[in-house]
Amino acid sequence: MSHRNDALRAARLRVGWRTMEAAAEQLAQHGQRLLDDPHFTISARTWRRWEGARPGWPPEETAVVLHDALGRWPEDLGFTVPPGWMRPERHREEDMKRRTFVSVTAAALMPGPTAPQYVDPALVTYFQEQLEGHYRADMFLGPHDLIGTVSAQYQLIDKLVRSASGETRRGLLGIGAAYAALVGWLYQDAGDLGAAAFWRGVTQEIAARSRNVQLIGYSLVNLAQVRTDLGDGRGVIDLCEAALEDSDRLTPKVRIMAMQQQAHGASLIGDRQAVDQLIDGAGRLLGMVDDRLPWGNACRRTPGYLEVQRATCYGRLGLGNEADSLWTQLVADVPATARRDRGVYLARHAAAAASARKPDQAVEVAREAAAIAVETRSARLVRELHCLKRTMTPWQDAPEGRDLTEVLAPVTEWS
Repeated sequence: MSHRNDALRAARLRVGWRTMEAAAEQLAQHGQRLLDDPHFTISARTWRRWEGARPGWPPEETAVVLHDALGRWPEDLGFTVPPGWMRPERHREEDMKRRTFVSVTAAALMPGPTAPQYVDPALVTYFQEQLEGHYRADMFLGPHDLIGTVSAQYQLIDKLVRSASGETRRGLLGIGAAYAALVGWLYQDAGDLGAAAFWRGVTQEIAARSRNVQLIGYSLVNLAQVRTDLGDGRGVIDLCEAALEDSDRLTPKVRIMAMQQQAHGASLIGDRQAVDQLIDGAGRLLGMVDDRLPWGNACRRTPGYLEVQRATCYGRLGLGNEADSLWTQLVADVPATARRDRGVYLARHAAAAASARKPDQAVEVAREAAAIAVETRSARLVRELHCLKRTMTPWQDAPEGRDLTEVLAPVTEWS
């Protein structure tokens, strides 16, 4: 195991700073010019600490100077990222994202009452057909181009619910829950877990108002998905167990959704036996899925749906050989239309190959995943590539590690 910060050392040597003392002097001079601050300084002692096993974290203005001088941000130079760190260049982008979120959130919080209007029952079918189109568009486009469109349609559904009655109102509540869930998923895929959790909460509220046990179970699984991304295995299991309390009343599809998500929770707490039991149990229900509900149909349209979940869980459990074998089979069957999903699977496959100590294979698989990440800008895919980078740490100074850095450079530039 290395007891030095090899990433910073490599970057220093790459720009021709042969010694740590020279690097401290050169960086100080660079910072004085960049910041127009003659008092900016970096001591040789500070640089030696940075190249040690515990480099700490530089002040924000020093981070900016390091990036300008070495072309990398501190998190790519071996420093330990503190909670809440955001690259200075992204503050404006984040402000814009928050303003967009506030605007989109207004769709869920439209004040009432609204003027009464006649609501034709055919509108339920209309919104159902639109929803299927949004699911397909998500596979092609990724999250960013759809959030505004889907949330605007949710706002219209919410407005109609306030005037509708009887079966029409119940139908609109059901489809409204599905739209809210999709907005939550789009935010989750875009990497904004706060916004995702908000919209998952909206989904649960509408599901409860509909009094539809299938929707209520679906909404709990949606909340569990956010908990999975937060790494909270116990929370995932709690929510999925709550969804399955009424399992006798649930359709096979909702039971499958809850069981496979619970398997992810089990993988987060290191319980392989539970993972296999849950995935196998869900597999026995697949042939029984025959409902016409417009939401939650990934188990129907995703080739190898449950084995994808198993491979993901195996990767999380560190079972590199098992996960590598599964991903090799699964990726070959991904349709061309599922571009973003293919990228996620490839990134997970690459991490599994690295875990199985096959670094050359990991780099080759990562090439296509990185190209898809640049194309779709899916935060979920980028997160998987960061996991791959950590898994490849043993080879960071080897040719494979350098190749991976080159492969991921276009992703690092904007992520």
